[in-house]
Amino acid sequence: MACPYFSPDQKLEDGRWLHPARLPLGAGWSGQCNAPGYEGTNPTVEELHEFCNLGYAANCPRLPKERSADAVRFSVARDYGERVVLLFIFESHHLPAGHGNLEYDCSSGDWICAHPDPRIQRMARCYLESYLLRRSSPSPLASTTNVLSANND
Repeated sequence: MACPYFSPDQKLEDGRWLHPARLPLGAGWSGQCNAPGYEGTNPTVEELHEFCNLGYAANCPRLPKERSADAVRFSVARDYGERVVLLFIFESHHLPAGHGNLEYDCSSGDWICAHPDPRIQRMARCYLESYLLRRSSPSPLASTTNVLSANND
C-alpha cells in the first residue's frame, strides 16, 4: 500500500528492499510528495523507504491529519493478455475506504478506464509497469523446467 499522496516517477533500485517485487507498486519508486501544502516536495531517501512506498506513514511530517485514505493498494483483477484490469483499494485505519477498477489496453498502450486523480493514475501506471515487466520475463522456475525436460528427451 503506497501513500495516497505519493507521486512516483522513477524506479528506485538501490538494493535496500529485500523483496522489491512485493512492494505495493511492484518495485521501489522515487518521486514527489503531493500532500496539501507540500506539492512537488522531494522526499528524502529515508522517507521514500519508510513512508512513501509503504503507506500508513503516521510519522511522516507532511501527511495531513484529516485525510480520506491512509494508503492505496493495487492488484491485477484480470489479465486477458491484451487487456489488464487493475483493482485499486483505498484504506483508512486498516479498513476499506473506497475501491474501483482501472483497465489498460496493452496493444494500444492506452488506458480504457483511468482514475480521475492524477496521483492515483500515476501509481497505477507504475504498478502496471512493474507487473508487465514481471509478466514478460520468464520465471527462473520455468527456465529450469524447460532445461530439465530438454535433457530428458
